[in-house]
Amino acid sequence: MKHYIATCLKRLATFLELFIAMMMAFGIILLCFRMAASIIYIPNLDIWPNYTDLMETCFNLIIGVELIRMMYSHSPNTVFEVLLFAIARQIIIDHSSIWSSLVGVCAIAVLFATRKFLFCEFDVADEIILRASMRAKSVKRVLGIELPFEEDETLLDVFLRKCEEYDVEVGVGACVYFTDFGLRAAKTHDGKISRIEVIRSIH
Repeated sequence: MKHYIATCLKRLATFLELFIAMMMAFGIILLCFRMAASIIYIPNLDIWPNYTDLMETCFNLIIGVELIRMMYSHSPNTVFEVLLFAIARQIIIDHSSIWSSLVGVCAIAVLFATRKFLFCEFDVADEIILRASMRAKSVKRVLGIELPFEEDETLLDVFLRKCEEYDVEVGVGACVYFTDFGLRAAKTHDGKISRIEVIRSIH
């Protein structure tokens, strides 16, 4: 029962994120039209937008676009790009001192180093342990995953068939992989697999 509730809440959160992203996108589109209509005033430094205003507004709109991407694509790469543009905006727009610019450049260098050496495709994962006897059809419906199954097959049947297909030794810790998720034997009882963990990377 708790898996059904968790799935419903997760889908609700996803819907709200997409709704907020759509509102933000609509606002950004309106601001782009406003900026396009005001572009003729750039030569006049006393009227918005002058050159500095134009750069600041463009950076803000780009950061907004990256935030939209971060809402519908939960991956370290989108977080990296938001931070990168935010720091770059601070360096380019703010001319307070050479030291603040140096700190900003160092921060960008740290971001690139983190991306190169510390990012992992499965840094963020969604892990759910289910009964091995649960119907594969129910698992597919509840979790919204593309689980290939035949009529009346259980999750264990799908797991064992995949293990046999790829010659994986069956036991606790054994893993099989599909397109966007994996199955791992989590627990045994009386020599039989009783719990299977569904692992999905969140991107």
